[in-house]
Amino acid sequence: TRGTLGEYRLEMILEQILAPEQYQRDVVTKPGSRENVEFAILIPSKDAENTTLWLPVDSKFPQDRYQTMLDAYDSGDANRIDAAVKDLERAIKGQAKDIRDKYVNPPLTTDFAIMFLPFEGLYAEVVKRPDLFESLQRDFKVNVVGPSTFAAFVHSLQMGFRTLAIQKRTSEVWSVLGAVKTEFGKFGTVLDGVHRNLEAAGTKILQASQRSRAIERKLRGVE
Repeated sequence: TRGTLGEYRLEMILEQILAPEQYQRDVVTKPGSRENVEFAILIPSKDAENTTLWLPVDSKFPQDRYQTMLDAYDSGDANRIDAAVKDLERAIKGQAKDIRDKYVNPPLTTDFAIMFLPFEGLYAEVVKRPDLFESLQRDFKVNVVGPSTFAAFVHSLQMGFRTLAIQKRTSEVWSVLGAVKTEFGKFGTVLDGVHRNLEAAGTKILQASQRSRAIERKLRGVE
């Protein structure tokens, strides 16, 4: 149940921000392995159109240890708190190692993975311990995120994807804009004709209307 809860919250964030083709569930990142990462974000390549690079994202929720730590805080017993915190740190490191060993596999994946903690309180306990946070990144190649920080992270990825898409298709954009310029030139010529020959205004206005629709079609291509 705990695993399903974390996976559900993770999927909700991905669904709200990314398009369906930008991520997949249950991805095998190591050929021949039976281990599937819960979700993997497809990172587009700037140079190679067909290169698939996955960013593994896995949710973890060590609820028992987290609850034990909260109970220790309530008790006010310093020794109990210290033991509970160390136990939680061991659990988080163990899960980070599990993610690294199962899912991080450059060049098919990024050289790091994301550990999603489904509750802000649990994420805060990790973040407020710099040594633990840095160890997860340095030793296990895992970045820890909570719900709000993961949403911000995915938003930043989405902006990067859009920029990359524009960079890849710059020549097409310029081609469309060039065609629009040509259409405007024709449009101006038609209007000049209307001005010069009012008797044929009906025919010329019809041509202008047709050119206007052609311009609209070209501009939709820019979008």
